[in-house]
Amino acid sequence: MTRRVLITGASGFVGHALTRHLAAHNAGEVIAMTRTATCHRVPGAQYFPVGDLTARMHWTPALAGVDTLVHAAARVHVLNDDAANSTAEFERVNVLVTLELARQAVAAGVRRFVFLSSIGVNGVQTDNTTPFTEADQPRPHNAYAQSKLKAEEALHQFAVQTGLELVIIRPPLVYGPGVRANFAALMRAVQRGWPLPLACVHNLRSMVAMDNLVSFIATCIDHPQAANTTLLVSDGQDVSSPDLVRGLARAFGVPARLVPVPVSVLQVVGRALGKGDAIQRVCGSLRVDISKARRLLAWEPQVSMEEGLRRAVAGVDKP
Repeated sequence: MTRRVLITGASGFVGHALTRHLAAHNAGEVIAMTRTATCHRVPGAQYFPVGDLTARMHWTPALAGVDTLVHAAARVHVLNDDAANSTAEFERVNVLVTLELARQAVAAGVRRFVFLSSIGVNGVQTDNTTPFTEADQPRPHNAYAQSKLKAEEALHQFAVQTGLELVIIRPPLVYGPGVRANFAALMRAVQRGWPLPLACVHNLRSMVAMDNLVSFIATCIDHPQAANTTLLVSDGQDVSSPDLVRGLARAFGVPARLVPVPVSVLQVVGRALGKGDAIQRVCGSLRVDISKARRLLAWEPQVSMEEGLRRAVAGVDKP
């Protein structure tokens, strides 16, 4: 019997890469659920455009015969969010829609539900010696992370009631070809040789290259030990902000221009400009322990961070 895997958010950053990975590795039938019909399509995948996500949607046609569902669609951080109540919007899309999708999945006979959550459920910061683990008390720091935790809790309860195999994955920052937002801005700054005031920063942060994340998700689709677990994932190596700049500069073939500015000064300026959270992410540490994933699934990152950065910058247009 041919396995059928359905991916929601299949036109998004992670969903598209996962669709491409599964189709390229002959992972059975790949059903790609997208928002619109005009997205870039992966050869070999079947596409179901569904429009905006709502709890009243009828997913049954796409779910027919599906064995595993990977839920990558979500409302994520939105710059200049003009929603009347962004917290309510996060909860509507990331909690209510997710739970309704799980209900319809069970009714359609789906066996396993892989939920792409966020390391933000654990919290916003660690120190340089104690990384986040799956056993930590959740400390979500914003509306997005709070909605992901609520979705996790609702799915846990539903899985206990129905026998659905639930896999929760909490990745840190994901980077790769087509990455957007702050990481894309950092790449542009490095590529253009802009001086960056990060030479005095001594933090450590975990990230995950897209190739490593999709490899991990593919493992969670199949591995029997992944059922009913929460797992953290990363590249397995941590990097400081200055070393990240140096790594990007090497990938671009340009010099790294790092200026020594005390972290305390960066923090004061960041607060004054309303960019305190951004400064915290650049200067603070966020480390992830992936020993559980390695032990339980015998999974190892497929590419080094150096190679992941090289692949991320390969598609960036020259200035």
